[in-house]
Amino acid sequence: MRKIMMLAFLTIIISCKEGAKKVIESEEPVPEKSAEEEWVVLFDGTNFDAWKEYGKESISEHWKLEDSAMVFYPPEERPSGDAFNLVTKEEYTDFVLSLEWKIAEGGNSGIFWGVKEDPKFSEAYQTGPEIQVLDNTKHPDAKAGTTHQAGALYDMVAPSKDVTKPVGEWNLCEITINHKINTGKVVLNGVDLVDFAVNDPEWSAMVSKSKFADWEAFGKHPTGKIGLQDHGDMVSYRNIKIRKL
Repeated sequence: MRKIMMLAFLTIIISCKEGAKKVIESEEPVPEKSAEEEWVVLFDGTNFDAWKEYGKESISEHWKLEDSAMVFYPPEERPSGDAFNLVTKEEYTDFVLSLEWKIAEGGNSGIFWGVKEDPKFSEAYQTGPEIQVLDNTKHPDAKAGTTHQAGALYDMVAPSKDVTKPVGEWNLCEITINHKINTGKVVLNGVDLVDFAVNDPEWSAMVSKSKFADWEAFGKHPTGKIGLQDHGDMVSYRNIKIRKL
C-alpha cells in the first residue's frame, strides 16, 4: 500500500510539471514595441534642449519658461529683418506631432514642418508649410478667408469648422505628415479639421494656387525641421511630443 501511494504521488508531481511546461511553452512572446511607435518628448516644460532659434545656435531671452510652457514675448523694438522663430535641432519626415498652443488676444503664430535651415533662407516660412495658430475673433487674418484661420494649412486648405477655445485657453493640436501614404491631417481639440495630400502631383498643384506659387523652395523638403513662428505676437506652447511613422 505504501509503495502504491508513493507511485501515485510521483505520478501527480510529474503530471503537474509537464502541464506547467506545456502552459509556458504555449505562451506567445509579447512583441517588443517598435521605437518608431513611441512618443518622444520635444518639450516637457523644463528646458529648450530640443530647440534653437532659426539661423542661430541658441535661444534668446524673448522665449521664456513659464508654468511648464514656452512663452514668446515679442520685442518692443526689433532691428529690421530680425526674427526669433524656434526650430527643432532634429529633422523629421513622417510623423505625428502633438502640442498645445495658447495665443494672445488678436495674436498670430504658426507651426511649421519641412523647414530647411539654410543661410540663403532668412525665415522658416520660406521653406516650411504652416498650420495656422490664430485668434479667430480679433486677428485680421481670420477675415482674409478661411484658409488663414486657426488650424488651416495656411493659404491652401481651410479648416472644416472653428473649434478654437476662447483666447487665454489651451488648444490641443495634432498634426500628421505621412509621405508613405500621401496624407496630411490636422486635428484640433479632438476634431478632424483638415486633410490634404503631401506628395506630388497633388501637393504642387495645391501650392500653385496659393501665395507660395513662385517661392522656389517652399514645401520642397519632405525631411526638415519642426518650427514655431515668431509673428510678432505673444504665444505659448506646451506638452510637445512627436512620434515617427
